[in-house]
Amino acid sequence: MACPIPLRVNLRRISSARPQNFRPAAPIRRSFLTLPGSELITLKETRILPYESSSLYTLIADVDRYSSFIPYCQESRVTRWSEPDTKGKRWPEQADLKVGWGGFEETFTSKLNCVPDTIVEALGGDAVPAVPKQQSLGRLSRIESPAINNNIFKRLSTRWTVKPLSGHATSTAVRTEVNLAIEFQFSNPIYGSLSKAVAPKVAEIMIEAFEKRAKLLLNKQG
Repeated sequence: MACPIPLRVNLRRISSARPQNFRPAAPIRRSFLTLPGSELITLKETRILPYESSSLYTLIADVDRYSSFIPYCQESRVTRWSEPDTKGKRWPEQADLKVGWGGFEETFTSKLNCVPDTIVEALGGDAVPAVPKQQSLGRLSRIESPAINNNIFKRLSTRWTVKPLSGHATSTAVRTEVNLAIEFQFSNPIYGSLSKAVAPKVAEIMIEAFEKRAKLLLNKQG
């Protein structure tokens, strides 16, 4: 007859522990918000190319031609240009880009910030310019307002920088350092999941495509 007493005690202990088994539900919901594809990704690549920096910059700023050589860029069209600079040159300030991968296609608008012969910066989502004010040329490049929202990227910043390198005293070879820095965050984790095999390599893919473009066009000029 003594057996039922400890049995009831054990049951009470088990029942008192039951609420703890239901509390992991909240962490499961929080972990969904940090699925791969929703985090901010930063990528950088550098190349040293045997061409004049001004020639390379012209290729980078030719946004209308991006769809002809940059992978995953299906269409590219400049929709707004700057006022002429001191040399009479106009630079792109805004463009529509259509990208596609994994069976998905999306078009988004990107604001462009150009510092002639030095920097081309493209902004999307809530990205803001990184180009210092002192480097801008009035209305030409400096865009103070936030970038335009789109359905793909919560944030997108693509920044090309070219810098001429001094050759050795015994060499007259022309060399230019080309840097590409990309920072992006998808607005929907689904896009990130679909592109997870490609996203970490985007900067490398883009700069390799640009290097091939430079060889194709600038070697002909030489």
